[in-house]
Amino acid sequence: MAHLPAERCLAIIELLADGARAMPLGEIAERLVLPKSGAHRMLSTLVDIGWAERDLDTGFYRLSMRLAILGQQFYVATGIPDICQPVLDRVARECHEFVRLAVVDGHALVWVAHAQGATSGLMYQPQLTSNTVPLFATASGKAWLATLPTEAALQIVMKNGGLKGVDRYGPNAVTTVEGLMRELKATAKRGYGLAMSEAEFGVAAVAAAIRADAGGPVLGTVSIAGPSARLGDARIAELGPMVLRAARDLARLWPLRVGIAARQDAADAAGSARRAASA
Repeated sequence: MAHLPAERCLAIIELLADGARAMPLGEIAERLVLPKSGAHRMLSTLVDIGWAERDLDTGFYRLSMRLAILGQQFYVATGIPDICQPVLDRVARECHEFVRLAVVDGHALVWVAHAQGATSGLMYQPQLTSNTVPLFATASGKAWLATLPTEAALQIVMKNGGLKGVDRYGPNAVTTVEGLMRELKATAKRGYGLAMSEAEFGVAAVAAAIRADAGGPVLGTVSIAGPSARLGDARIAELGPMVLRAARDLARLWPLRVGIAARQDAADAAGSARRAASA
């Protein structure tokens, strides 16, 4: 219970971040099942410390740019732009399709980077309504889940809302747990995830899990997606090995990023110790 105010403040931030729109106090309280008085106190605190703003004309609340600035700082610090992005760019040039990187974030997969390789004709560009990957309806989600024990995979799916809202996805998205289990077995046998008109109608995708060590935990996924009219069985057979190679390339680079960060932390700690000793 001691952490309840912090959890509620974070819930408000997440709600206001979804769609990046201003919202009235009443809607915020209703959506989060909070008393108006409590929601008002937390919003006032967020305004006071610079995380939110209140429109003087409408009284609506919206996030300030602080979250976006911190997110950008963190994204750059991860090393993805300078280390992982060149791999995505190269793969996109080779396959002439849309390539995307997702990272494992707790019990979810989150899109963090992409590269567009199509230059003419039909071009797939997803609508980024959410950065969280729908696990049961995407090649990336299935590529990750297929590496996990059955019970663990099901628990993660349920923590991400289960199979609810399947009507928001393509006509071939799985609608039952049994169907999902069959998909995950096929994915494990094949070696890469496959989705045909599942996340979106008319879109096909292949994806592979990124693991720093054989048998180790999945760090993320890399996927190739494009119009299903262009990605038939023969083309998918070509893209499967390509996405597996991309996953291996990214896996080799991932420890480099971690190692650089660790060495920098060690250097900073050593420098602080020397300054303290000479003080």
